[in-house]
Amino acid sequence: QLQLVESGGGLVQPGGSLRLSCAASGSIFSINVMGWYRQAPGKEREWVAITTITGNKQYADSVKGRFTISRDNAMKKVYLQMNSLQPEDTAVYRCNARQGEDTYWGQGTQVTVSA
Repeated sequence: QLQLVESGGGLVQPGGSLRLSCAASGSIFSINVMGWYRQAPGKEREWVAITTITGNKQYADSVKGRFTISRDNAMKKVYLQMNSLQPEDTAVYRCNARQGEDTYWGQGTQVTVSA
């Protein structure tokens, strides 16, 4: 079993920055994809960014140019640097990892952008 734990969320003013972290543990043998999703109350889950074992990165249009996803070489940790945060970015952010045929999710970390 693979476990994912997020950290780094909190309260930030508009225009501020946060860096989220996600650490994988447990039965790790080959994680192929790691990414970030977010969901605000009453809204649908939104894909934010992903990175692959080959180093490819993709971003949602809503965060492109403001957020940066990165990972360690072992694909055991993934990060999300969030700059120029706006109230619309307020949500619970969850990381995920794909290993073989299975996809795993963390419990989430709250990001609140408010003056």
